[in-house]
Amino acid sequence: MQLPSPVDDQFDTAPPPEEKRISTLTRWKWHVIDSLSAVIMPAVKAAARPYVGGETIEDAICVAERFAGEGKTATLGYWDVGRDSGRMVADIGLNAIRAVAAHDLDGYISLKPPALRFDAGMAGELAAAAVAHRRNLHCDSHGPEVADRSNAMLQAMIDRLGGQHLGTTLPGRWKRSLDDADWAVERKLNVRVVKGQWPAPGDPGRDLAAGFLAVIDRLAGRARHVAVATHETALAREAVARLKTAGTPCEIELLFGMPAEPLIRWARENGIAVRIYVPFGGGFVPNAIRVLKRNPRLFFVIAKDRLTKAFCN
Repeated sequence: MQLPSPVDDQFDTAPPPEEKRISTLTRWKWHVIDSLSAVIMPAVKAAARPYVGGETIEDAICVAERFAGEGKTATLGYWDVGRDSGRMVADIGLNAIRAVAAHDLDGYISLKPPALRFDAGMAGELAAAAVAHRRNLHCDSHGPEVADRSNAMLQAMIDRLGGQHLGTTLPGRWKRSLDDADWAVERKLNVRVVKGQWPAPGDPGRDLAAGFLAVIDRLAGRARHVAVATHETALAREAVARLKTAGTPCEIELLFGMPAEPLIRWARENGIAVRIYVPFGGGFVPNAIRVLKRNPRLFFVIAKDRLTKAFCN
């Protein structure tokens, strides 16, 4: 069964709530969500399976190893559920670094600064582990309101790991990304360019493709490495052409589960490396719910599929 894909450029995901006292209403909402999840979880997981690496790092490693056999590299990113403590998220990140090294995978670990509560101490732990295991780290993008805090956490990691082993993500829909591109170039960071999920205050109508290419132009000839993270074939080809003309190393980066065969085929024919972002963890469930909300009929398709198998067994 072929399920429709999530929307493009979901490399940047919603930040979890800040550490604060949890209200009774919030606890009640969580209880309702947990109760509903127990009922719909089988359908949600069935919908999510084509798009995620599983709930554990071991699941994600299996997916990454399969991609390695196909000549693709990977980045593994833990998608939290918003209730995870920063300590828990950091420990999962440490385990992910060790697992990627233990399996000798050509991949890096993507981190979500809000999930780590922008904690410089935990960021330092992750950077130290990355040094010890010779692996790179990358910070995903979130809302514009937390961009400065994300950069501050990244700076703390630069001081331990060095810019060449770290990456940042720049959304094309933010005007500030041009200045952030300069910031990244100065620190010799790797850069992932996305169209972006959230509009910036005061500039909600910014053209996504034009903004994407504006960031690419700012990085071309200056950045140490650029990941072109879009599933739009025409946009990706134009971005790669501009980077190649400027002599900037680059690759295509795609989100696991998104249909992109024409782009992958073009990249292979033109000698462009392809990397797959493999998310894992409980945070994949909201993404699957969004898929189901856009396509309610999938509930019936999945239910029918499960009932058919039950009667046939």
